Amino acid sequence: MRKLLRHQSFQVNLHAWLLLLPSLIFLSLFTFYPIISTVWLSFFRLDLSTPSAVFNGIGNYQRLLEDAIFIKTLKNNLWFAAGTIPASMGLGMVMALALNKAMVGRSWLRTFVFYPTVIPMIAIANIWMFLYTPEYGLLNQVLGLAGVGRINWLGSPGTVMWAMIAMTVWKESGFYMIFYLAGLQNIPRELYEAAEMDGAPGISVFRHITFPLLMPTHLFVFIIALTNAFKLVDHLVIMTQGGPNNASNLLLYYIYETAFNYWNQGYASALTVVMLTIMLAIAAIQFFTTDRKIHYS
Repeated sequence: MRKLLRHQSFQVNLHAWLLLLPSLIFLSLFTFYPIISTVWLSFFRLDLSTPSAVFNGIGNYQRLLEDAIFIKTLKNNLWFAAGTIPASMGLGMVMALALNKAMVGRSWLRTFVFYPTVIPMIAIANIWMFLYTPEYGLLNQVLGLAGVGRINWLGSPGTVMWAMIAMTVWKESGFYMIFYLAGLQNIPRELYEAAEMDGAPGISVFRHITFPLLMPTHLFVFIIALTNAFKLVDHLVIMTQGGPNNASNLLLYYIYETAFNYWNQGYASALTVVMLTIMLAIAAIQFFTTDRKIHYS
């Protein structure tokens, strides 16, 4: 009897592993292997002066501490993330709250708000370049009517990052709205009906019912927003190429330049490891500090 149970258990496990095998193969080829090879390559010197990889130990990581451009791009990326993540999440939640109510043309409004998400980032960058153009851009035209002088949004170190943040928030907030709409529709209506019977004001309902029950959505959207804050660099190629004076340069774009323009693959691998470590650390802190506040239904 015991042998029969073991045999049946082995068959069930084997069947499960066979079903998982295609996904495991793809994960191994396109996720695990690139990560392991990147970490391994970060300990080697491989650039135009060294056709074959030369073991360098932690030399690439020591170089990071002396690289002014890396420190600048890291600060830029953290500032970019701090500007885009809360703003896009907050705007997405506000739009979801507004468009979750019964109204005429609600489906059309949701489509219009979500539409920027499906436009490629390259196209978005070209559109916003016309908005930011100093001479005939729409933004400066409006400011001119208000008596404000023309501003070189993309050519000034003091304004270029704000311009990038505004464009990213505009594009990403509609995407996050979809997740918040799904979260709102999963909240039991009985809770709102009970609050209405008790005469609770709207702000109290949001504070004690809506916001806490959206915590799983908050965490999920935060992880996506964090990833996007470090991986969205297509607009830099079109709009600024990291300028002026690296004021808009982000870490992933610097990795791209190091790996494919300067062909320093060892140093680029070390930069990639540092970027992934930062992302994992921020996500882990957010996950472990927020999970205790999450109410799962």
